[in-house]
Amino acid sequence: MRVVPAGGLGVDPSDRLRPWTYIETMGFMARAESGFMRLHEALYIRTDGRVGRRMIGVPTLLLRTTGRRSGLPRIVALVYAEDGDRYILVASNHGWDKPPAWFVNLQAQPGVNVQVGRVHMDGVASVVTPDDPDYSRLWGLVNAVNHDRYDAYQSKTIRPIPLVVVRPS
Repeated sequence: MRVVPAGGLGVDPSDRLRPWTYIETMGFMARAESGFMRLHEALYIRTDGRVGRRMIGVPTLLLRTTGRRSGLPRIVALVYAEDGDRYILVASNHGWDKPPAWFVNLQAQPGVNVQVGRVHMDGVASVVTPDDPDYSRLWGLVNAVNHDRYDAYQSKTIRPIPLVVVRPS
C-alpha cells in the first residue's frame, strides 16, 4: 500500500482542517465515496451550514474536536441521530478495523463543538460500547437514519463499533 500526501492530489496541504491522505489501493467506489464526502464536508464548512445538513437523504452535522497530539482543531462531517437533546454518532470508520481519528481525539478531549445546519453548540462527548444496556436502542436509532449502513460496516470488522453521545453543555 502506498500513501500519497494530500498535496499530491491538488488539495491545499496548508489546510489544517483535515489532513487528507489518499490510499491507492482503494477501489473505484470507495474513492468515489471518499471524494463525495470530502466535497460535502467542504461545502458544509465553507457555507457555514447553509449547504450540507443532509447528505444522500441523511442528516449530517459537523463535529469539531481537538487533535490529541497536535492540539489543532479538526472538523468532520458525520451522520447523526437525535435522542432527545443528544446527538448520537457512530465511530464506524466505514467498517475498517481501526477507529476513526475523530473518535480517538474526543476520547482524549471530550469537549467538542457540534454544528447542525447553521447552529453551533458546545458539548461533551461520551462513548457508549456494546456492553452498555442502552447501546442496542441507540444503535437502532442511528442505523435506521443511515439506511442500515452501520450494520453493513459492523459486518466488515471484528472491532465492536462504539457509539458516541454528544450532550450540549
